[in-house]
Amino acid sequence: MVKICCIGAGYVGGPTMAVIAVKCPSIEVAVVDISVSRIQAWNSKQLPIYEPGLDDVVKQCRGKNLFFSTDVERHVAEADIVFVSVNTPTKTRGLGAGKAADLTYWESAARMIADVSKSDKIVVEKSTVPVKTAEAIERILTHNSKGINYQILSNPEFLAEGTAVQDLFNPDRVLIGGRETPEGRKAVDALKSVYAHWVPEEKILCTNLWSAELSKLAANAFLAQRISSVNAMSALCEATGADVAQVAHAVGTDSRIGPKFLKASVGFGGSCFQKDILNLVYICECNGLGEVGGYWRQVIKVNDYQKSRFVNRVVSSMFNTVAGKKVAILGFAFKKDTGDTRETAAIDVCKGLIGDKARLSIYDPQVSEEQIQKDLAMNKFEWDHPAHLQPAAGAGGGKQVSVVGDVYEAAEGAHALCVLTEWEEFKGVDYGRIYGSMQKPAFVFDGRNVVDVEKLREIGFIVYSIGKPLDPWLKDMPAVA
Repeated sequence: MVKICCIGAGYVGGPTMAVIAVKCPSIEVAVVDISVSRIQAWNSKQLPIYEPGLDDVVKQCRGKNLFFSTDVERHVAEADIVFVSVNTPTKTRGLGAGKAADLTYWESAARMIADVSKSDKIVVEKSTVPVKTAEAIERILTHNSKGINYQILSNPEFLAEGTAVQDLFNPDRVLIGGRETPEGRKAVDALKSVYAHWVPEEKILCTNLWSAELSKLAANAFLAQRISSVNAMSALCEATGADVAQVAHAVGTDSRIGPKFLKASVGFGGSCFQKDILNLVYICECNGLGEVGGYWRQVIKVNDYQKSRFVNRVVSSMFNTVAGKKVAILGFAFKKDTGDTRETAAIDVCKGLIGDKARLSIYDPQVSEEQIQKDLAMNKFEWDHPAHLQPAAGAGGGKQVSVVGDVYEAAEGAHALCVLTEWEEFKGVDYGRIYGSMQKPAFVFDGRNVVDVEKLREIGFIVYSIGKPLDPWLKDMPAVA
């Protein structure tokens, strides 16, 4: 029986290995992690991550050919193929701080693989890594090989949270990069045979190592660029009276452009977009391509501008102060159908309002109070480090922040609602009831364009919706920088 081991039981490792296990019953799959609590959660009824359909997949094969364990070294030693899906956070100090990927955890994993291996192995990069990481890992393994042969492959993930299981079952493509040698091609074929259990051959793309590594960074950069492009247009739409949804639809019907990732919002989030673009910028600069790096950095600048523009709009609309005012925050996850808060726009919006002395009442159907408080306490880039290096929960917004159990409790006595995640339930709540419980004038600031603007205005709300023609009230407010 072929044995696969994945180091790292997070958002990528757990779901990916669960789908491999359910689609390949003849392969034994072990997911290992040094975090005892995380592995216990994977072995419980309450999985450590929320992803539609994941529970059913895990239940089908857990204990049969899918195992979650903290016995990292034993499972690595026994495996034929080792996936490495560990954190690659942005460096916070030293060379490349604020841009370069920190490969500390990747290097530790490589050295551990070399220490415990007793048989030849295929080592697969699953984490998003800088171009040429495979070469560095190859050198570590080769210099510590003890006669064991290693082949390094790049197999980047292209999952979208909220649809990760669906993406794994029916991927647009599976990308495998390897050395263009007989041994490298044999390793590529071995991994290709795993995916071929359910992925059509024409969707399995094989490239050299460097192309595979760069393709992942490029794909995320292109997607984030589209979001920043439509968000930049949203600011111009507000200034001119155009409707960004209508503009995006008109642009997206062009078959050369297409409609995806053209929805204006308060800003993109998630674990990959910002981190990967910053990494791309650093690689460009290291290769003397400053102009190219500057082009991609602008995608991040527009995203930051969109978040600060939203906060400024809230403050300026409410008589230029939110000090002491209750503001209901609806949604904290970076997108719907996930509990993931990494780099969520809600963090910067909440911190901006807290800085202006607002009192926040936060509700999200999938994010815990502990996670929200921890996120508001963290400095930039700290989220991608192990839990023991992150701040304790409860140190975030202090007395200015409360986390509540439903929309109505969040809105009770509030001066404003800020919709920051596009959860479906926010479309169907009783806004008449909410209006009756709020201070007047009552404001709605829709950062996801999910509410029925005209209906809410009929109720009596003053409504701001990203990229939409401004409410007459807002036109009289100070200009937003």
